[in-house]
Amino acid sequence: MRFGLLGLALAALCGAGLPAMAATLRVVGIEAQYANVAAQIGGPYVSVSAVEASPDTDPHEFEVSPQVAGMLTGADIVVENGLGYEGWADQLLAGSGVEVISAAAAMGVPATTANPHLWYDPACMPAVAKALAAAYAAKDPAHAAYYQARLAAFDASLKPWLALIGQIRAEFGGMKVAVTEPVADDLLTAAGLKIVTPWSLQAAIMNGTDPAPQDVDAQNQLIAAGAVQLLAYNQQVTDPLTEHFQALAKNSNVRLLAVFEIMPRGVKSYQDWMMGETNALAQALAASGQ
Repeated sequence: MRFGLLGLALAALCGAGLPAMAATLRVVGIEAQYANVAAQIGGPYVSVSAVEASPDTDPHEFEVSPQVAGMLTGADIVVENGLGYEGWADQLLAGSGVEVISAAAAMGVPATTANPHLWYDPACMPAVAKALAAAYAAKDPAHAAYYQARLAAFDASLKPWLALIGQIRAEFGGMKVAVTEPVADDLLTAAGLKIVTPWSLQAAIMNGTDPAPQDVDAQNQLIAAGAVQLLAYNQQVTDPLTEHFQALAKNSNVRLLAVFEIMPRGVKSYQDWMMGETNALAQALAASGQ
């Protein structure tokens, strides 16, 4: 099975042929991945900043500074994940008049959704991009057609990624995998894989609380017995327990898959990021049978 890299569809989203014009809308994406998509849809008519732009940042422990507060309250549009992932920003922006686009709201997911890492869900960014195009057009109707064209190009650029997910589902669907926390759970589920790590263990690690000993024992047994094909771990945030799981996986010939919460530096686009991690997933699954 061959897993190619993303290519042709991204060309429509690059800078060639764009009109030269000063930005008119100030947009802030709280996470780098949302800022990246906001810039793709707005092109030269938006000025986009990211609050959490470093993969070294733990989003669950982010502390707002006066500079960040000013950036958010001075924006025309703020793009966030929602589901309480940026509760500090919600408090700051309440009553500010700044338009907030929430990925959770754009997708229509329930407020009780336990896993907040929505950007790994293939349905997330198309919904966010659509909401952005509509918001841009409402504030800048003179360029509404341009925003719609960028939206169409963005949707087209995701097709290779969606096709790869479908390939993985067809070839490896039903395989069991373990995770340290639910960062990429939505991608693994979309690929037809069965996550067997107890949710209570995932949630405890995600929230920085002590997991139940029986959950740790269950994860240890899954990995040591080779009952899973791979272990997906959050490369951005590790601790002695997650490092233990990684070491156990290596010793048990269980493949490792590193994932990030914040788009890594040097990655050109959200599409490239997702395609790279999904290629790594495919390769790890293929190697697990050797």
